[in-house]
Amino acid sequence: MFLEALGAALLGFALAWAAVHRLPDRLPARIVVLTTGALGGVFGALVTHGALGPGHFLATLIGAVAVAAVLLSLLLRPASRRLRRSATV
Repeated sequence: MFLEALGAALLGFALAWAAVHRLPDRLPARIVVLTTGALGGVFGALVTHGALGPGHFLATLIGAVAVAAVLLSLLLRPASRRLRRSATV
């Protein structure tokens, strides 16, 4: 279980790091995103391990990455758009 949690934290952190570098203007502070990714991975591993039981290392890591991705998607802000004025106004 310890290796699953460690692997899940590292995968969540890597996913968050990629999101920070890919979408820096749509995410909050970097430390918040990195922490959310790592903790989301650990939480996902805990839930997946509890649902599947021991002996499903790869499936547990896949579940951890899925939960981390969902939590990171909740941090996304809408893309900034310029206000367009109608030509008739």
